[in-house]
Amino acid sequence: MAITENGISTTTTPGQEQYEYFKAPKRPGKPAQKLCQYDYRHTDGTLFSCVAPDLDSARTNRDNWLADKA
Repeated sequence: MAITENGISTTTTPGQEQYEYFKAPKRPGKPAQKLCQYDYRHTDGTLFSCVAPDLDSARTNRDNWLADKA
């Protein structure tokens, strides 16, 4: 299943995380870059979404977000 459908997250179950890697378009003077799109649906229903260089970085961003919510 794709992480998004028509631009809307398919991460609907509380506590669910989904991620996928994609290649960012090449820009002048910069090589194409592999990035991770990450979605996490909090148990309160709030969606956290980010783009990070890798899954570990995305989860760190999520953990920081969760700490800020507490």
